[in-house]
Amino acid sequence: MSKRIGILTGGGDVPGLNSVIKEVVYRGSENRCEVFGIRRGWEGLTHVNLDDPDSKAHYVRPLDRANTRTIDRFGGTILHASRTNPSRMKKLPEFLSADSFPKSGNTWDVSSQVLRNLDRLGIDHLVAIGGDDTLAYASKLDKLGVKVVAIPKTMDNDVRNTEYCVGFSTAITRATGAIQRQRTTIGSHERIGLFRVFGRDAGYTALYTAYTTSIRCCIPEFEVSLPKLIDLLLVEKRNTPSNYVLAVLSEGARWQGYQVMEYGEPDAFGHRRKASVAEALGNEISRRTGEESIISDLTYDLRSGEPDFVDKMIAATFGNIAMDAVLSGRSGLMAAIVGGCYTLAPIPDPALGPRKVDVATMYNTERYRPVYSDKLGLPVFLTKAD
Repeated sequence: MSKRIGILTGGGDVPGLNSVIKEVVYRGSENRCEVFGIRRGWEGLTHVNLDDPDSKAHYVRPLDRANTRTIDRFGGTILHASRTNPSRMKKLPEFLSADSFPKSGNTWDVSSQVLRNLDRLGIDHLVAIGGDDTLAYASKLDKLGVKVVAIPKTMDNDVRNTEYCVGFSTAITRATGAIQRQRTTIGSHERIGLFRVFGRDAGYTALYTAYTTSIRCCIPEFEVSLPKLIDLLLVEKRNTPSNYVLAVLSEGARWQGYQVMEYGEPDAFGHRRKASVAEALGNEISRRTGEESIISDLTYDLRSGEPDFVDKMIAATFGNIAMDAVLSGRSGLMAAIVGGCYTLAPIPDPALGPRKVDVATMYNTERYRPVYSDKLGLPVFLTKAD
């Protein structure tokens, strides 16, 4: 029996999303399934007015082999994305009445509208691709009776129940390349190079970048001592022939006495932008030692452009694993890697929050570096799903 499948991408883009979309479409076409792309993530199911042909055309896009044939050659997502949380809408589209939905504080829960739209579109199964926030709402839909299958994506690699998320490998590849290129400039000027990467709550991106470039790192899971960090950097700088040193910091990194600075309005999931911790560290180093730093913000560059081999392969495989679940009628599951093997795992419980770096086994708290020893028996990505 044929199925009608909806697919969406939520949150920030990462390389590899289009590979997932293409595989779902191609596998669906081989099994007499119709696939519809829902544009702009959850916004496509909260803001679409199915009584308005223009609105429907804007948010709902039929996908087939012809219009997805080449999309895997590019980064980003052809379906676009947004940070929309149907459970906590601050502003409703004009065609919806505020009196029709439960309100909490200054937000509305429009899940009933999402359910109506899925029903009117005839969606039998929904494939949701996203990070913690996107998948948190996918989990809610599953509990509301919608057949949902998830695919984890985030360059932070912090989704629970999987050891890998689409976008992570490309982010590390990009960060490594950028840092290696900047060695010449930082070394030429004999300065301290500080690099900021994403990682609000988890330090995987900074940790693995440090692992592959052999530099120091600061992660949200461990509060470093600022005097000790500066001393480590200056000693290494003096001992380096070109008299320079490098360090990479997660955006959520912290040290004793440092208050993470945030600015702007919270997004739909309550997140505000964080001021650059690398700038703050550079200022502290200059104030305390007179040493000059070169600050580089690598954040958005790491999620741009085409995916590397690892992300193309895993994205394509995740897409097919998700379709295995769809075709067999299963729900509430997520394509995942556990123990180094592909599998289907439960969609993570949102109450548990993001997956964190295991400091005891992965981070050297004396040297502010990754732990390189004792890797025998670990999965290829050096961490076990939790």
